[in-house]
Amino acid sequence: MRRPVGLVLIALGAFFLSLAPLVRFYVADRVVVAPLNRYQLTRLEATNAAYFDAAALKLRNGVSLTAVNTVRGDVRANEGNDDVAVWDSTTNIYDKSDPDKPIQIQGYRIAFDRRTAELVDCCGANVDGDDSVRMSGYGLLFPLADVRKRDYPFFDMTTRQPAPMHFNGVEEVQGLTAYRFTQHVPLTRTAALDTRLPGRLLGLGAKGGDRKVDRYTEAYNTVWVDPRTGIPVKHRQNIRSTVRTPDGKGRMVVAQADLVTVPKDQRALVDMADGAALKIGMVRLYIPAAAVLGALMMLLVGSVVGFGPGAPPPPRAPRRPDGRFGDAPPPASADLTR
Repeated sequence: MRRPVGLVLIALGAFFLSLAPLVRFYVADRVVVAPLNRYQLTRLEATNAAYFDAAALKLRNGVSLTAVNTVRGDVRANEGNDDVAVWDSTTNIYDKSDPDKPIQIQGYRIAFDRRTAELVDCCGANVDGDDSVRMSGYGLLFPLADVRKRDYPFFDMTTRQPAPMHFNGVEEVQGLTAYRFTQHVPLTRTAALDTRLPGRLLGLGAKGGDRKVDRYTEAYNTVWVDPRTGIPVKHRQNIRSTVRTPDGKGRMVVAQADLVTVPKDQRALVDMADGAALKIGMVRLYIPAAAVLGALMMLLVGSVVGFGPGAPPPPRAPRRPDGRFGDAPPPASADLTR
């Protein structure tokens, strides 16, 4: 029985040894992908912010703003190509003292490669309904399970152009060691407004008359990313938006805020990243390592059991003088009665 048992253990060991690279390099590449279906709600808040109240024609200073960002995956929008994920993002910014009155609503749709997270042009990708925008670089995610300490091109939806995310250090966020990236979106003309504003609001005096204006935006963004997964766990968006006359002589701040992800949502994002990291670790490290360790143990035990020396044979009985084996019978006792 020893040899068949040993051969079975050797066969199992060889199977698990071949299974390890299969899981690590084949299964992992098909499991470590962005989900098609995603629902995520994140809140950012800013204190001592300012915005222009168009209804009252007044700049409101020292206000607290809330930005609610909602991300939804559209599982049917990828036109049957499951290598591409399509996510819709909507951000609603409002004054906390008047939450029913939105200050700004921005929406966009991105399509991206589920394995690399790089943006692709398909599936109705757009910014505020404008599908002529050509996106490039990265959008909502960093490279999946492969974030490096280097710069990445990120597409800014407000200015509709890419701007580099620079690696800026390592920092702890809610107990998670995250990579910090910073992005400067340069002052950019983002819209030619249809409305005309009084010259007095633009610093042109009471006799300035109503003037046509264009909107300009500048931003300093900071993102903290889980390097194990590529999931951002905290955002900081320091934005400044102004309107200017075409000749540049009149100008006015219409929005200024330093928005930061609230701690509760930071913790939720860290929990999401931990769950994703566990799944990635299972297929990339834990299962392959366990398979290799188990295979080596089975190969070792199988070799010893199947091909090692067997149990020693029982000792042979000594040969008697009469040529037979076994103990000699005791000599016949003498008859003392004779």
